[in-house]
Amino acid sequence: MRESLKVKKERMRRIINILYETYPNSKCSLEHRSPFQLLISTMLSAQCTDERVNKVTPELFKHYPTAHQMALAPVEHLAELVRSTGFFNSKSKNMSACARTLMDEHGGEVPADLDQLVKLPGVGRKTANVVLGTGFHIPGLVVDTHVIRIANLLRMTSQKDAVKIELELQKIIEKEHWVMFTHLIIDHGRAVCIARRPQCHQCVLAKYCPSVLPDDVVKRKK
Repeated sequence: MRESLKVKKERMRRIINILYETYPNSKCSLEHRSPFQLLISTMLSAQCTDERVNKVTPELFKHYPTAHQMALAPVEHLAELVRSTGFFNSKSKNMSACARTLMDEHGGEVPADLDQLVKLPGVGRKTANVVLGTGFHIPGLVVDTHVIRIANLLRMTSQKDAVKIELELQKIIEKEHWVMFTHLIIDHGRAVCIARRPQCHQCVLAKYCPSVLPDDVVKRKK
């Protein structure tokens, strides 16, 4: 039986409340001191762990902490500094081009606007929403691999395309929770709902998850 939007929204509300209680310290794990540094860190996190990015960025931002300084940086040096994050040649070129575009078109400042952000070199919708939500506290719903996987497991969507999932979730999740939802789901995906070995037997969301493994069904109180 197909779940109505009203019922789905209520189930999601309960899920989010449980996640808030379970992960009270949930937040963006990328270390940064400005929207610009968050933008660059998020670009570097593509096909790379946040932990690895956080090991690279202190040295990177020691040399090039602002758009102005990065715009003047030799691309070869940028590549060397971010080598361990993978795809370092394309990442360094995008970082350089992005910094130069910020200088040429935005006075060196990161725009707090989705349409303007996605026009920057190397910046997609996911990165833009990270910057809006964490950097500017503007509601943005980030859809990463954890969100794609777990939103499907929770039967909140059947889509695989990140943009389509984002638009569907916006109708289900209250706007005030958009930013935190991704952080909470990422924490849950790392700790319990692990891609290759989901721990359904200890999952706080088992009661509200249609995909819970049959042998691991756990009856929990609301």
